[in-house]
Amino acid sequence: MADAVPDTVLNAALMQIEVVWAQNGQPQTVQLQLPTGASLAQALAVAGTQTGQVFDEAQDAGVWGRLQPRSQLLADGDRVELYQPLKVDPKKARRERFAKQGARGTGLFAQRRPQSKAGYGA
Repeated sequence: MADAVPDTVLNAALMQIEVVWAQNGQPQTVQLQLPTGASLAQALAVAGTQTGQVFDEAQDAGVWGRLQPRSQLLADGDRVELYQPLKVDPKKARRERFAKQGARGTGLFAQRRPQSKAGYGA
């Protein structure tokens, strides 16, 4: 598990951090005040102790939508996010939808006005 924020650092200037994760399909957020120079791992440790959550070390995490290592230092106003693994590969799901709908039922030219030329939409 990640190291907690040392007591000697707690007297330093504080920064606002938001931690966001999904629980039962609903987004959960917690606002934290951490000392300047805190890492992503420390933010997750503090958020876990405040909310009673256990954040797995193997779970991907990032800052503002970009995957980052747990050693990443945070800045004031950062949004820390925990990411869920994909349940279905998006490319595979799209291929399956396309195969089920057929070539004429999808895409740019799926709906045409009556009496219109091919390639012109509604």
